[in-house]
Amino acid sequence: MFSDSQNIRRAILARWHESLSKHGNLFSSDSISGTSPPSVFVGSYNYPKVSVGPMVPPVHGDTSLLDSPEQWSGKSLEDIVNFRLSLVRGIQKISVDNVDGRYIENLQEVAMSSKPLDSDLIFTKSTSQNISLDGESAPFGPIGEIKSAKFSGITPVKSIEKIYYDKDLNAQDAVVNLYNSGIEISKIQKCFSIGMLGKKRKLVPTRWSITATDDIICKHLIDDILNYSLIDSCRVFSYTHLANIFSVVLFPHRWVYEMIEAWYSNDVMGFGSDYEDARGIDHPPAIAGAYFAAKLGVLEYLHKKKIQAGVVVLREIRPEYAIPVGVWQVREGVRKAMLQNHTIADNFDHALNLASNKMSVSKSEWLSHGHITGLIKQKTMSDFF
Repeated sequence: MFSDSQNIRRAILARWHESLSKHGNLFSSDSISGTSPPSVFVGSYNYPKVSVGPMVPPVHGDTSLLDSPEQWSGKSLEDIVNFRLSLVRGIQKISVDNVDGRYIENLQEVAMSSKPLDSDLIFTKSTSQNISLDGESAPFGPIGEIKSAKFSGITPVKSIEKIYYDKDLNAQDAVVNLYNSGIEISKIQKCFSIGMLGKKRKLVPTRWSITATDDIICKHLIDDILNYSLIDSCRVFSYTHLANIFSVVLFPHRWVYEMIEAWYSNDVMGFGSDYEDARGIDHPPAIAGAYFAAKLGVLEYLHKKKIQAGVVVLREIRPEYAIPVGVWQVREGVRKAMLQNHTIADNFDHALNLASNKMSVSKSEWLSHGHITGLIKQKTMSDFF
């Protein structure tokens, strides 16, 4: 018998194939002409020789929504999966140290484009309609090995173009400069991935560049936040999207941060957590990129308010989240949580009660799988000072 998650995946896949049959065999072809959002992707398989290329849908027009997570608020899981599956991924196998060839230079121009651009790809053989919704990795549309690629209509973002030509700037400073210039994080990640930033440039697999970008920006924000005054109350924020429930607790304390995740697998609940203090985290977190994505969402709030706090993020992943679509949804979910009206709690214990009341996981279960039990010793607001 299939689980609820499996049934959801099967239903989405069935509707996808039904859509293909209505619109013809768009993807099984030895070429594709369309408008890239713009989008580029660097794989991690067989590192350091990886698959690199653009992502292009078989349609022309304004396709920016197809690869812009910052614009996906309010979209359904099926909407977002369809965005992902509609992008054909063209690839060539390139060494990560080879960033000087014309092919990579073309992709760097694609990454810095301010708007969608016309793309024409010819493949060595026809792409396949086979796609994967395995419940583990983010979904992709068909893949084709590129024989030739042409792009037109590129309009570079000036701030990115400036950073691109500044080869004396290290990658960390380049990321921060772009962030402070108002460039969307998803775009910075693409530029980082395709080898456009830093002194010693190389290709970085997309999944790694996403986490690296979040981490670099987090460290930049924390440097300022450590100089701010402590928050004067316990605040609880909540938000739900894409069958993910987020609760964020801020409490009066020098910067400490913990994220705890709970998920369902064959009706058994699993947990994962990681923790840091003002010295930062000194190991790869067990909950991987979600740890940094959520942290960034909270840090932006603290930085804007010019306050410092201890932070606990609780994330319940419901079975209906059948197809993981990437850690961007954690970052955007926490960002949205921090925009909601918050609840003032009497103390830390009360705040954890309020946070867990939004979820099906009890406070005792959250506490038993995290490091925050030591913080609950303080029962009144005066104990935090």
